[in-house]
Amino acid sequence: MPTSTENSQPMSPTTWQSRFMSMSQLVASWSKDPSTQVGAVIVNQKRRVVATGYNGFPAGVEDLTERYENRDLKYKLVVHAEANAILNAVASVEGCCIFVTQPPCQECAKLIIQSGITYVVSPTPTAEFLARWDSTATELMFAEAGVSWECI
Repeated sequence: MPTSTENSQPMSPTTWQSRFMSMSQLVASWSKDPSTQVGAVIVNQKRRVVATGYNGFPAGVEDLTERYENRDLKYKLVVHAEANAILNAVASVEGCCIFVTQPPCQECAKLIIQSGITYVVSPTPTAEFLARWDSTATELMFAEAGVSWECI
């Protein structure tokens, strides 16, 4: 895990990194979306979990199968894993690292930056993922805002 003086340095694969990526995959399994399960785990510099989140509808909104099957409606209703993790945080996420099972979209990148998260770890985007999601804006914003993004 990076310390406050290491935020711009890439993290080498570690046991901790593997553990938190595995944890984010477990959290992703809680999503009721039949086509895409995404999980996020926010960890502070002491390797303590500050928050978890998965993609799903807002609290109180019914998780009806037909809503998930209607792609246009689903996109209007779903809250991304990163946003849910930031909203669920029990402490400040400033200076924290977020582990996500998919690369963050541009909207989540904005939330990550604004919340003060300084390090992002996600899998390397596949060709299939890049065909569906353009990561150019995410990369641009992270670079300009000083957020380190490591793909593993």
